[in-house]
Amino acid sequence: MMLAELGLNEHHQNEVINYMRFARFKRGLCLKTVDSCFQDLKDSRLVEETFTVDEVIDMLDGLRTVVHSEVESELINTTYTNVLLLRQLFSQAEKWYLKLQTDVSELENRELLEQVAEFEKSEFTSSNKKPSADLIKPKLAPLNEGGSELLNKTVACLQEENEKLKTRLKTIETQATAALDEKSKLEKSLKDLQMIQGDQKTNANQDITELENKVAALKCQFEKTLNDSTANQKFLEENLVTTKHDLLKLQDQLSTAEKELEKKFQQTSAYRNMKEILTKKNEQIKDLRKKLSKYEPED
Repeated sequence: MMLAELGLNEHHQNEVINYMRFARFKRGLCLKTVDSCFQDLKDSRLVEETFTVDEVIDMLDGLRTVVHSEVESELINTTYTNVLLLRQLFSQAEKWYLKLQTDVSELENRELLEQVAEFEKSEFTSSNKKPSADLIKPKLAPLNEGGSELLNKTVACLQEENEKLKTRLKTIETQATAALDEKSKLEKSLKDLQMIQGDQKTNANQDITELENKVAALKCQFEKTLNDSTANQKFLEENLVTTKHDLLKLQDQLSTAEKELEKKFQQTSAYRNMKEILTKKNEQIKDLRKKLSKYEPED
């Protein structure tokens, strides 16, 4: 069977040959054990010329028990050996962070089984075929150098990058949480400010209304005061004119009295009377001047 028929590279094909050599060796031991069971029976029981049916049945039952035990033990051991082989393959795959899959149904594929039988026949029946150094390796080569080292470096880099991303994500989450808290605080502050502005607007409207009412009241009061002041001014002006007329009249009377006084100066009784009249008039004039000084505007 050629290399291309297995679909494996040279290294893996050599590993298959090593396993088949191991399996052939174990199979040979198993067959020798079975042969020895029969030989033991011959040597220990077949010493007489004739045997009864019961004796033959007893010998065959004993032989069957021994052979069954040996074959069962070998099959169990083969199963465990295959599990260990799979364990080696899976362990190496896990070092590469790979996940291998098996198809158990292919283990009973007659065509593939015949190809393996032909492969074994071509590899182990050649005359004096010497195994190469790769075929006698006792175990799989560990993946601690070459590609595995590069893979380990790649994995280390990826892990480092992953840690950086985790740290960055944590930082972003912290910043996002802080931003959300700040947003909540700002929204609360804005809401409080809007409420305060609403209250201030209401109070301002009330204050404006009160001021407008006060201004209207002051305006009415001012107009009333202005009207009263105009009326008082008119009254004072009229009173002033009257007082001036009275003053002129009194001055005229005074002048007349002086003239009469001069005529009757020598008459004592007349003089006295005139003096009294003059004194009264002077007092009246003083009173009128006082009144007039109250109503005359200041310069």
